[in-house]
Amino acid sequence: MDGYSSRMTAPNNPPSDSEIAVWIGKEAYRYWKRTVEWIEQLYPNVFCPEWLFGGKKHGWSLRYKKSKSFCTLIPEKNRFALLIVFGAEERTKVEGMRDRLTPCTRKEYDTATTYHDGKWLLLAIDSENALKDAFSLLAIKRKPKASSI
Repeated sequence: MDGYSSRMTAPNNPPSDSEIAVWIGKEAYRYWKRTVEWIEQLYPNVFCPEWLFGGKKHGWSLRYKKSKSFCTLIPEKNRFALLIVFGAEERTKVEGMRDRLTPCTRKEYDTATTYHDGKWLLLAIDSENALKDAFSLLAIKRKPKASSI
């Protein structure tokens, strides 16, 4: 792992669970595992997680995608970040529930850059509230299987 980058940038192999745990830290890794388990439980057999290498600048990330992107988990030094890209229709739904988000998540959402393919929200998952907000936002991206709720 590159000591000068906040990202995991060793190019040859995706990081192992134990490498992620050490890189992001014990508490962040707990949130990482809960996010992966939540996705597997509420979206059974929907996604095939895929490790992507974004070069020296962006490093490794774990993407969940079906026909379109669901979310990307990014292991950063001493933190876990979650990237969610919202299309126009999804942004309308987020606007309808944004008052239920924590002030921190609302601020991140409001200041997130909107590109031609959507609004790119990068959330640090560092508390129960951030995790809860992330799960609410992901449920907007794709409705969980009814039998899983």
